[in-house]
Amino acid sequence: MTKKRKKRGGSILSVIYCALVYLFLFLPITVVVANSFNATTSKPYLSWKGFTLSWYVKLWENESLLESFGNTMLIAIASTILAACVGTLAAVGMYKYKFRGKSVIDALLYIPVVIPEIVLGISLLTLFTNIHVPRGHLSLIIAHATFSIPFVIFNVRARLSGYDNSIEEASMDLGANRIATFLRVTLPVLAPGIGGGALLAFTLSIDDVIVSYFTNGQVKTFPLKVMESIKSGVSPDVNALSTLILLGTILLVVLTQSDLPGKLRAMAAERMGK
Repeated sequence: MTKKRKKRGGSILSVIYCALVYLFLFLPITVVVANSFNATTSKPYLSWKGFTLSWYVKLWENESLLESFGNTMLIAIASTILAACVGTLAAVGMYKYKFRGKSVIDALLYIPVVIPEIVLGISLLTLFTNIHVPRGHLSLIIAHATFSIPFVIFNVRARLSGYDNSIEEASMDLGANRIATFLRVTLPVLAPGIGGGALLAFTLSIDDVIVSYFTNGQVKTFPLKVMESIKSGVSPDVNALSTLILLGTILLVVLTQSDLPGKLRAMAAERMGK
């Protein structure tokens, strides 16, 4: 009986501990979602005045907010593509070839990851000023790609660990050149690592505030727009847009985890076979 009580007491404590952890993680998100349905119209929009969907309608009338979200998506997509291409080629090159200073370059890859963002932002601002790069979309894309490339390299290199080079040799023995071998043999093997690195780069770009603050010029991203609105109180239409972004993220995760694209491809192949 004593052992059973101890086990039951331990399980209860585990449940309470997990509940507190999840409460700590998801309570802020719940507040944002709930406040997007708040009927209050007085700043700082903290008191609950009732349930309404009007903020989701007013969201589409807030041109500056939608423009900032569009800038965020444009910069995130462009910087992710740039980081994925550069990071993949860098990872493959460092894996296949040996050259002098390779260990130094390998160590330098960790600097953008561990360096404080404010230092990176000031450094990029100084660089763009000295080489006369206009601050705006271009500077933001370059800046976001700069701190995203190492994450792509790390993911691709993890995928390359244990990679069998003999499949490339077999491909070239069968008549394929290096480019065809890379596109048809190497790239499909690296695809999961590239995809993981690209998703991480995309997330970091959307979420960035400090580096964007130093390199944005007159271009406002969604995080910068939210930061500006903190002084007067974050309006519920910002919470509404955040809720829609959250729903889109959840939908993406559900589709990824359920392997729906693979099932659709299997169904299509089955129909074509019939």
